[in-house]
Amino acid sequence: MTDERIASEAVITEALGVIDGALARMMQRELVSTGEVADLLLDVRTLLTAEPATLVEAVVTTDAV
Repeated sequence: MTDERIASEAVITEALGVIDGALARMMQRELVSTGEVADLLLDVRTLLTAEPATLVEAVVTTDAV
């Protein structure tokens, strides 16, 4: 497996984690503000456009704890 593929998988995994966590919190409520949805979309966009090496380092460090 190449480093680039590992980095891509880490980005996708992290983005899915952010989405899953936000959806779990939002499903418990009747109303969700547009600001909260915008924040979620910005978080996902930031993850998907981050430098892969930086993100992989952050994921590995977080997962190791």
